[in-house]
Amino acid sequence: RFIGVPSLPESYSGNLAQFTASKTKMALALKQSVSVRAPGAPKVAKASRKALVCRADGGFIGSSTNLIMITSTTLCLAAARFGLAPSVKKGTSAGLKLVDRPVDLITNDPAGFTAADTLAMGAAGHAIGVGIVLGLKGIGAL
Repeated sequence: RFIGVPSLPESYSGNLAQFTASKTKMALALKQSVSVRAPGAPKVAKASRKALVCRADGGFIGSSTNLIMITSTTLCLAAARFGLAPSVKKGTSAGLKLVDRPVDLITNDPAGFTAADTLAMGAAGHAIGVGIVLGLKGIGAL
């Protein structure tokens, strides 16, 4: 329970309109009494939705960041597709050797590349790309 917020007793004996009105009063009182900012913190003006402008920046396509992300994702996908990285069809043994295993997933790809492989290797490629980009930005090379 919040301090200063009116509440209904456990057994309420009024009609539906009174109940709805009291719930509305409770919600308004709660909204006015609950503060999300720390005491003493300065008030921040809310930005109106009309002031929000979203623009698509055409400078990203072909930039060095974009090329790093494309290259890392493509290399991960190609490595799994051509059997150089673990996938659903090719697992790893205790000695980290790639070994074939039976696949129950349906695929029309001759190499057995599945949607799960695409998602997994795409995520791995993005993670590698983000690491490269952040590392280069950290040392000031990008």
